[in-house]
Amino acid sequence: MPETEPDSKHSFFRYLTASEEDEKWQILCTDAGHNEVAPRTEYPPHKDAHPRSFKSVAVGRVLAEFQVIYITKGAGLFETRGMSLPVKSGSVMILFPGIRHVYKPEYEIGWTEYWVGFKGPYADNLLDRGFISPDRPLYEIGLRADIVSCFTHILELVRDQQPLYQIRASTAALAVIAEVLACDRLASQPSQVERLVQRAKVLMEESIYGEIDLSAICENLGVSASRLNDAFKAYTAMTPYQYYISIKMQKAKELLERGDGSIKELAFRLGFKDEYYFSRLFKSKAGISPSRWNTTFEHS
Repeated sequence: MPETEPDSKHSFFRYLTASEEDEKWQILCTDAGHNEVAPRTEYPPHKDAHPRSFKSVAVGRVLAEFQVIYITKGAGLFETRGMSLPVKSGSVMILFPGIRHVYKPEYEIGWTEYWVGFKGPYADNLLDRGFISPDRPLYEIGLRADIVSCFTHILELVRDQQPLYQIRASTAALAVIAEVLACDRLASQPSQVERLVQRAKVLMEESIYGEIDLSAICENLGVSASRLNDAFKAYTAMTPYQYYISIKMQKAKELLERGDGSIKELAFRLGFKDEYYFSRLFKSKAGISPSRWNTTFEHS
């Protein structure tokens, strides 16, 4: 079961097994991962850690599963069925079983990718009923915090492998597809302000385990702090900092419900240097202390 350490923040992937009970769900999560591929880097990274059928992505391969790959930074190329398609930040590639494909980042640019693989009768049904099609292998949905959050959730599930993780991860993979299709269907051009907020949300989701650096986010987005603040207030009724804290608190609730470490460990994992400040903040947002929240779910 090859994997890389997720705390490195640069690469994590896992190839999964399934039980007979999992197969009854009719869709199986086969693999999931996240890579930050730096410029001038061999692709795929950690090539020796991948099964043979996954190593040749940059020169051409055929898989026995579906995959959804989301690019949140950088640029590259995707080739399949005679089509040569440019890939950029906000692109989603869908791979189909039995269909040859090639994709890779531009050598001088690199990219950041999330992916999830899946297979089974339910997945085949999506293809048979036309929800997804090899004729439409690429979607340009832009940077979406909700989709990054879906992928992050899948990676946490396959990393921790709590009971029924396979079924939960498979369901989350369906949620990724649903979000991509919804974004595509509703893709009347969003306003410039909405795009700005969505891009900022992605950056916040990707640094949820660290400390917020609003100056760096503004520099990345090419806007002033006051413009970012006004945009967030217009679309979320919160400042950027308030939004960042809100998603941290939501993640804290999820981790507490899973019993994923002590409150002190959880606080440090989420980027809080003071566990007591974290506890006070959690109580102010949730109405009860993290210890009571944890106890509530332990006995529910």
